[in-house]
Amino acid sequence: MPKGTNMIDLRPADSVAYDIVSLGEVMLRLDPGDSRVHTARRFTAWEGGGEYNVARGMRRCFGKRAAVVTALVDNGVGRLIEDLMLQGGVDTSHVRWVADDGIGRQCRNGLNFTERGFGVRGAVGVSDRGNTAVSQLEAGDIDWDHIFGTLGSRWFHTGGIFAALSESTAGVVLEAVQAARRHGTCISYDLNYRPSLWGSIGGIDRAREVNREIAPYIDVMIGNEEDFTACLGLEIDGVDENLTELPVDSFHRMIKNAVEQFPNFKAVGTTMRSVKSASINDWAAVAWSADDGFVESTHRPGMEIYDRVGGGDSFASGLIYGLLEGEPIGTAVEYGAAHGALAMTTPGDTSMATKDEVVRLARGGSARVRR
Repeated sequence: MPKGTNMIDLRPADSVAYDIVSLGEVMLRLDPGDSRVHTARRFTAWEGGGEYNVARGMRRCFGKRAAVVTALVDNGVGRLIEDLMLQGGVDTSHVRWVADDGIGRQCRNGLNFTERGFGVRGAVGVSDRGNTAVSQLEAGDIDWDHIFGTLGSRWFHTGGIFAALSESTAGVVLEAVQAARRHGTCISYDLNYRPSLWGSIGGIDRAREVNREIAPYIDVMIGNEEDFTACLGLEIDGVDENLTELPVDSFHRMIKNAVEQFPNFKAVGTTMRSVKSASINDWAAVAWSADDGFVESTHRPGMEIYDRVGGGDSFASGLIYGLLEGEPIGTAVEYGAAHGALAMTTPGDTSMATKDEVVRLARGGSARVRR
């Protein structure tokens, strides 16, 4: 895949401490494996969170220097999450530690019980994240000029999950993207619409208000069709309720509308998933850049899925990796789609893929055994 034009202006790698910094909640995922949450007697513990998963993928899969900005309660659960993040290679020096009150009345760490689903039984997430430490962050709590100025990062990533955690977290996002912009850091944002998070703080109207206020600061906007519709008010026609088709032209029109409303977008990436069952999906991605226009990834019909959670985050990290490396958008979207596909073949929110596997699949490789 030859290198091409890349419209994104990035800080030199040797002038900054990080390739990417993410802002978001990191929860403890409790996975019942092949069982159900309400019948399980054992759970496997993972760490996960939409924004964090991108930074971890950049570090573990693509070998980039990554850090996370988050908050945790300083108790055994918080330190377990920290230990999992350290195993992922992500710099935890910007974690804001909050004193434990003993019972979690004032502040706690988030838990996420997640079933993978199979066949006609869809994946199910049962979140227990009320009153978490990170949801109580407010503007002014984080020294963003230190992170983006003194230390420096080439890329900053956050998203709509963190923005929806509380009345105050949207203000933290705005403060962060404004600081990143001041210091010449490229900014990406995954809309990641979650109705359950927005419901108690104003619903879809508030989601659109917040995300449309953040959008003018974003260089690379990421999401799926529901995200763009719910968060930015962009209608997409030609998609049925159950997503049994992947109408590429409709996605093109949606992205075109987004770019017309937000001309600051240098690139847009969106996944296309057609759900046949919990374990069989059609999978592809569409992207756009100011230099190269619309591109499509390889379409993977009938793709088998082991655990779909985190597939979109791995798409985002693959797309960002390609752009960070100066690749054209066509190569970047192939990396993203391949990384998302591979991430859904293993358990947990986070990717277990290697860069070689991603590049090989992006170039048309198969699942043939390698010895």
